[in-house]
Amino acid sequence: MDRLSNTIRPYAWGSTTAIAELVGAEPTGEPQAEMWMGAHPGAPSRTDRGALNEVVDADPERELGPAAVAKFGPRLPFLLKLLAAGAPLSLQVHPDLAQAKQGYEDEERRGVPIDAPHRNYKDANHKPELICALTPFAGLCGFRDPAETADLLEALDVDSLKPYVDLLHAQPEEAALREVLTAVLSADPEQMAETVTEVTAAARRLGGAHEPYADIAHHYPGDPGVIAAMLLNHVQLQPGEALFLGAGVPHAYLDGLGVEIMANSDNVLRCGLTPKHVDVPELLRIVRFEATDPGVLRPEASVDGEEVYETPIDEFRLSRLVLPEGAAAHDLTAATPQILLCTAGSVRAGELPLKPGESAFVPAGEKAEVSGTGTVFRATVVA
Repeated sequence: MDRLSNTIRPYAWGSTTAIAELVGAEPTGEPQAEMWMGAHPGAPSRTDRGALNEVVDADPERELGPAAVAKFGPRLPFLLKLLAAGAPLSLQVHPDLAQAKQGYEDEERRGVPIDAPHRNYKDANHKPELICALTPFAGLCGFRDPAETADLLEALDVDSLKPYVDLLHAQPEEAALREVLTAVLSADPEQMAETVTEVTAAARRLGGAHEPYADIAHHYPGDPGVIAAMLLNHVQLQPGEALFLGAGVPHAYLDGLGVEIMANSDNVLRCGLTPKHVDVPELLRIVRFEATDPGVLRPEASVDGEEVYETPIDEFRLSRLVLPEGAAAHDLTAATPQILLCTAGSVRAGELPLKPGESAFVPAGEKAEVSGTGTVFRATVVA
């Protein structure tokens, strides 16, 4: 079992306090957006044996187990994070596996540099993800019913929104959502900036269900993503609740601290709320234009006390253990690789003491017994 030393990414949208408060450190005054735990080459965790990606590369079958290597190849298939949003992240969507392979191969064939700002596909993998709230956590997830969105927009009483309202009322669901999102992202930038300014003032005046969009516009004034965001369900998670984001589902995280796990990929297509590249045609090819229930997940308790967040994919499996004072040790030994993350209290993973924000990598088949008083998240795979 390896104690992990993890990189904190200082993205501009990160909270300046949330991760520091979790780990019991003084805030630095700089944003701390994500703490990465895993073997992603962009910021691999470090162990006493070296960088985790190098440890895995040196002996994949020993570290990951034969079943995981046979199913996912010789790399850790997931990336675990602490995510601390102090401002909205970009409005985005992820491709499915076939779309990712096709897009990656196309950009490779055309010679688009892997680090080019206009490159869409950094790898040939999909990127399903799960976010579990540690604090109250706000986000946008999936398209709202078009009729409800039409009512939301109409209440703002902004003339330039009327064509969108008419489309949402008149067209079938898929056509309505596609046409409105296309119109928003293709609009004249100056005219759209004026619309967003008017919408922001109206949303602030009305408050209630409109208030989140005024807050988004505060961070991204004039951005067409503010209008695109109004097409989506606004979701407020309570601690312990989670969201699963599958392929083609537009989403954005707005505020809060959570544990995030995803397939090991960097493939993101952005819809707005960002100064980065927005490839409208490719985005429209990937988005699934259907209204969805956000589907807030609550963990399913098993007989041994482990609570599992059920998802329809195998690259990751996230669960948690809440250990009360005096609880018996839990044996988490498995034939698959694991990362154990403490988020509350004081626990032991084998011989390693873990405080909030500390984590350990458990190679496949290694003894993994967890004890103490606190909360531990367990990340592994289904192989």
